[in-house]
Formats: sequence, C-alpha cells, structure tokens
Amino acid sequence: MVKILLLLLSVLATCQFAAADDHVQKKNEIEALRDQGYSVKTISPIFGQLVMFSFPKGFTTVFENTNGNQYIRESVLTGETTKKWSQMITITGAKGLASSPKATPQLLANRIAGGFKQACPASFSGAGLGGFKIDKSDAFAAVVGCGVANPTGDLYSETMLLIVIKGESDYYTIQWAERSTASPTPIKLDDAKWAERLKRLTPIKLCPIIPGESAPYPSCVGGA
Repeated sequence: MVKILLLLLSVLATCQFAAADDHVQKKNEIEALRDQGYSVKTISPIFGQLVMFSFPKGFTTVFENTNGNQYIRESVLTGETTKKWSQMITITGAKGLASSPKATPQLLANRIAGGFKQACPASFSGAGLGGFKIDKSDAFAAVVGCGVANPTGDLYSETMLLIVIKGESDYYTIQWAERSTASPTPIKLDDAKWAERLKRLTPIKLCPIIPGESAPYPSCVGGA
C-alpha cells in the first residue's frame, strides 16, 4: 500500500497530459487541448463548479443524468455498453454535500468501499491511498476490488480507482473501473497499473463558473 500511495501522489504532483484526435464531444464536455493521441482534457459544469480532468483515448460517453442533487456521467470503451463493459469511467456530483460538517473525502470513499465489501465480503480487496490536495480542494483516493462482483449473474471481478474531491459547495468523484475474470479470493492490486490509470486522468482541477463564459472555458484551461 505504501508503494502505490507514493506512486499515485507523485503522479498527482507532477503529471499533465492532454489530447486524443478521435474523442467525441458530448453534452457539457469540451475538448480543451490536444497532444500526441493520449487523452483529451474535458471541462464540465457540474452544479457549482467546472470539473476538469483528462479523458483517456478510446472511451465514449454512453449515459448522463441529473436527478435532483445527484449527477452522473458514464463512459465506456467504444463499442461497449452500460450493461456489458470491460472498463468504465464515471464522474459524479453531489450538490450541496460540502456544506455538511460530517462529510469528508475519506468518509465518502470509505462508504463507497463499504458498498464493494458488502457485495463481495469473501473476495474484497482495498487500499486507502490517503488524502491530498487538488489545488485548494481536499481529496482522497483509494483502489477497491471484488473478486466476484456479480454472484447472481455473469461472474466477473471488478476493480476501481476512486478519487473523491470536496468542492466549494459540492462533492465530486472520478472513478475508473475494470472488469475481468472472476476470482473467489481477493484480487491482488497492481500498483503500476493503477498509478498509470491515475496518470491518465490528470490533471484534475475545479474552477469557478464565470457568468457568461462558455466552452472552451478559457479561465479554467489556463495554467492547467
């Protein structure tokens, strides 16, 4: 766990990536910078702030919904669906949650990890990677997994990198999940793989929404 924590925090501190040529622009998502076919930097207004992160090449947004105080957007590898996928990137928003004195990034990450553990108590694995700052925002990262993620249907394992970010008024999560062959025992977490996955999501940034400003949100792109 110490090794993967150091790798991930090093990535957050130093890495900046951008730009794929074939990313499809979706609602509330803009292409801000291109570079060497690796990822595309996206900026989305989600409740009270703009959320920027790097969207890896090969993913397509297949579901987006706002339901009251909850926002979710799911993206899978091109050609896959929300029902049948091998990798999924999800971004969520919880409106107003940052005003709760009981809510912390670590607590929310623990709750999500607890949902995994409840689903697969015999094959659960997880590593809390610690707290850090994204600019001035508090954040917490973890990797969690289920050796058997769906015991009532098709059997598969599922492992997920989770980043929880406390915004000025809202909470956000960025998740990168992967499904693979089922295992009756806990999955050994691959430090290098998940450090690389985090590297591909950076830079991550929260920005204020400026009245009258529209895509490509130059105030947020600048200095990233």
